[in-house]
Formats: sequence, structure tokens, C-alpha cells
Amino acid sequence: MVHRMVFWAGFGLATRAWQLGIERRPILGKQTLWGYPVFAAIGASFGYWVQGVDERQQAMLQERKQAILDKRARRAARQQEAGQGEPKAAAH
Repeated sequence: MVHRMVFWAGFGLATRAWQLGIERRPILGKQTLWGYPVFAAIGASFGYWVQGVDERQQAMLQERKQAILDKRARRAARQQEAGQGEPKAAAH
């Protein structure tokens, strides 16, 4: 989780440096240093949010995968009970 926050915080810092470069202002001047922590915090917050989205999506995918595997197992068990023999493997 930390690596995404660090990446996006770095992206925020780079964005601030790029902004100042476009404006042709000093990148490390006293007047411009306040913006770096702000941009880094915004980037880190975005990285934290993205990590949460990813974790929720992964959990949803795992649940769906397990439901599909359970459904296949029930179908195979029904086929064996019905005397149809071994279930056929899916063609690829």
C-alpha cells in the first residue's frame, strides 16, 4: 500500500516542479516551497484512494471466482450422481 502512496506523492512533487517550470519561476525558491508538501499530500491521498479501490476490486473478483468454482463443483457432482460419468473438460 505504501508504494502507491509514495509513487503518487512523488507524482505530486513532479507536477509542482513542472508547473513552476512552465511558469518560469524558481523551482526551489522561498516563495514556492510551500506548494511541494501540498502537492505531495494530494498525490499521497490519491494513491491511498486508488489502493482502496484496488483492494475492493480484488476482493470482488475473488468472491466471483470462488462462486464460479463452487458452481462448477456442484454441477460436476450432480453429473456424477446422475450417472453421466466423468464431467467433460471445457474446450479451449
